[in-house]
Amino acid sequence: MSAMIVTQFWTLQDWTRAYRAGQRPQDLLPTLLAALSTDDPAWISLVRPDALMARIAALDPSAPLYGIPFAVKDNIDAAGLPTTCACPDFAYEPDVSAAAVARLEAAGAVVIGKTNLDQFATGLVGTRSPYGAVPNAFSADHVSGGSSSGSASVVARGLVPFALGTDTAGSGRVPAGHNNLVGFKPTRGLVSTRGLVPACRTLDCITIMALSVDDAASVMERMQGYDAADAYSRKAGPPPTAWPARPVLGIPKAPNWFGDGAAEAAYQVSLSRLTSLGVDLRAIDFQPLWDVAALLYDGPWVAERYAAIEGVMRDRPDMVHPVVRSIIDKARAFTAADGFKAEYRRMELARRVEGLMAGLDGLLVPTAPTLPTIAEVMLDPVGVNSRMGLYTNFVNLMDWSAIALPGGMRSDGLPAGITLIAPAWNEARLIEFGRLWQAASPWKRGASSLSLPQPEKMVDGRHGHITLAVVGAHLSGMPLNGQLTERGAVLLESTLTSAAYRLYALPGTTPPKPGLVRTGEGMPIAVELWDMPVAHYGSFVALIPPPLGIGTLELVDGRHVQGFLCEAWATSDAADITNLGGWRAYMRLRAQNAA
Repeated sequence: MSAMIVTQFWTLQDWTRAYRAGQRPQDLLPTLLAALSTDDPAWISLVRPDALMARIAALDPSAPLYGIPFAVKDNIDAAGLPTTCACPDFAYEPDVSAAAVARLEAAGAVVIGKTNLDQFATGLVGTRSPYGAVPNAFSADHVSGGSSSGSASVVARGLVPFALGTDTAGSGRVPAGHNNLVGFKPTRGLVSTRGLVPACRTLDCITIMALSVDDAASVMERMQGYDAADAYSRKAGPPPTAWPARPVLGIPKAPNWFGDGAAEAAYQVSLSRLTSLGVDLRAIDFQPLWDVAALLYDGPWVAERYAAIEGVMRDRPDMVHPVVRSIIDKARAFTAADGFKAEYRRMELARRVEGLMAGLDGLLVPTAPTLPTIAEVMLDPVGVNSRMGLYTNFVNLMDWSAIALPGGMRSDGLPAGITLIAPAWNEARLIEFGRLWQAASPWKRGASSLSLPQPEKMVDGRHGHITLAVVGAHLSGMPLNGQLTERGAVLLESTLTSAAYRLYALPGTTPPKPGLVRTGEGMPIAVELWDMPVAHYGSFVALIPPPLGIGTLELVDGRHVQGFLCEAWATSDAADITNLGGWRAYMRLRAQNAA
């Protein structure tokens, strides 16, 4: 980076506000481009100024991502820029952009350049490239993570608000965790991979690196969609149900930190915070998942990497980075029979994992167990790299989705990360969880000291409807929920209040009811948001007995909505159940005590 950039660390919201205020892409984007350089190891190529101006001239100002710049990992085609896969002799110039890039361009976004990667997307460290190792945005001595190293770097340093990466074994998550970013890995096939040079075509996903959860969600909304021209594109499954008021997440029973105490301590802080938010954490045996992961590099799946670049490996193996070549060359030892046997083994393990996941809403893992230095990788390039994938390698083999989130800062000043893993087609749940986590445990913008912007949106009902937050007996499955459903109310989402509230179990109420009181000091309390026709709202409010009433609630993400509140006088002889995080947890505890 040769100069300070006016737009540095802007989110999508900041870019949109600037354009609304009268600033123009014709002025902002050339200034941004002029400050970038391919001397920076994060970039492999940058768009030409004349091509940039031609693209800007064709933009539709009403497009949802109008004038927003982004970067593309250099194993994904972007028209006008070479695709190298970090192998100069492999380079070619595509006539058209990859389907995912084209969707974003159609939405008004502008490709600024292509980013560095572990060659042929083989690695999780960001050091296996002739264009240079990409250092961590927080420390020049530490790895950025790979293979999407360059994409993580340019977002973490505020050069672009988002970048595309890929994920086969964790490449869209590990670099995010190492650089204080959101890394969003969708279900395989939700985003077309047409125009992606494959690593393992049956497993590859195109991913998003962003500063915030809202930015990642906005980009995914524009990028996803079925592509009949891509044999591995899939039509999305049914949307998941709302996130439960008290989600149950599996965590590793015996995590291996490889001696990294700072990583372990940061993860424990995240777990404590999640518990305070009402998340039920259950330690489980991860061995079946690690057995799945072993199939990726120690089994015949490595042959799929060989198939992706077979001509190169056969005719010009000298083109390939020595470490990458040594990994992919293992494919020669496997037969077609080995491939079938490995698939049988994967399915057997998947059946075992089904039992492991029973009763869980997802898994909550460290994004990576340690953050090594570049020197440590150079001394043991395969061994150190394999550690990076401990909690990522099995996800695509299991056909799951995941979101990597900043998990605070370690004691040494480096970023820590956590990752929520969920079943296929759970993208909406991942985003919902990510927003709750961001509101409850906010992080800075990448490697800056800048806070993320507050959400712009408010909770407003549709025309003729009102959005109502319920906290107790009206929750789904609770005794008074029928008062909502019989009035045509529909559940929108499960969320939390801000930490300004306390929750009490009101004595002598039938059915049992809680009282939510804003005291200024409390903790986030689980609520559900329901959409109700205004025509029925009056009859509903008439059913609410004192000391309860309807007022304005503040949610954990800063939004405001109408919801149940209690008069403070009624709590003088009520049990304070705030520490349980919600009414469902109290009712479960009450039932257990009565048994």
